Amino acid sequence: MEMASVVAGARRRAARDGDAQIDTAHLLHALLESAPGARDAFDGGPPQIARLLGYLVQRTIGYGLRWYGSVEDSGAIPVLDAEAVPGWSPAAAAAMDGAIGRAHARGADLATGVDLLAALAHDRECRAVEVLHRAGVDPDSLAKRLDGATCRESD
Repeated sequence: MEMASVVAGARRRAARDGDAQIDTAHLLHALLESAPGARDAFDGGPPQIARLLGYLVQRTIGYGLRWYGSVEDSGAIPVLDAEAVPGWSPAAAAAMDGAIGRAHARGADLATGVDLLAALAHDRECRAVEVLHRAGVDPDSLAKRLDGATCRESD
């Protein structure tokens, strides 16, 4: 249910922003709004979450305008496959695949918001990681912390 809320939230964000595709920044925004486990993964607490949301909200009024009308391609999957998941950027589709792979690796059938956050943090070229950097979050530390949590969960 959590991931359905995240996808629905990302879809609403993309439509509100006038974007043709859901990108990783939309996914990050939706995670922060509807996935408590993903919010809890940040070590900076509420001030850090507020800073992240501040950058994400500014997307349509300044920050992120250079993204408008462009396809997010972090190199995670070839751009030629951009139509493989209509309405999704290649990087966002790759993040969802990564989340599912992470869930399966820990023996779960369904991905969680934390799985998706980990997949986003691992893609160094995606828009979500750019937002994390700008808000003062170290994606490498976040990814390591989340990967460590997965190792402990599967023990």
